[in-house]
Amino acid sequence: MKFALLLFDPEDYWDSVSEEEMGAAVAEHAAFAAYLRERGIPFSGEALKPAAEARSLRPSGDGPVAEDEPFVALRQDLAGFYLIECAGLDEAEEIARRCPIGAGIEIRPVWEA
Repeated sequence: MKFALLLFDPEDYWDSVSEEEMGAAVAEHAAFAAYLRERGIPFSGEALKPAAEARSLRPSGDGPVAEDEPFVALRQDLAGFYLIECAGLDEAEEIARRCPIGAGIEIRPVWEA
């Protein structure tokens, strides 16, 4: 099964951290990626730019309408994600517990066609 580990950070967090804090965070994610490789867990992942730089498409009677704001207003930004493959939700949670947590991690199953 595939699971998305959706990583959240406080809004505007990365604008306020020092280079040292940024380097430490990058090192934590590198260690998590090494852990996934050591366990033989297929994965991919990316960091995302802040929600303020996002654009959303919302439905309307005339088709999709673009808006320069996130789809759901949150006090946290969706800051990045990992896409992992494992046996089930319990294993996905076990794996996510090793990931740098920020403001929280949502573990969501991925629809597979």
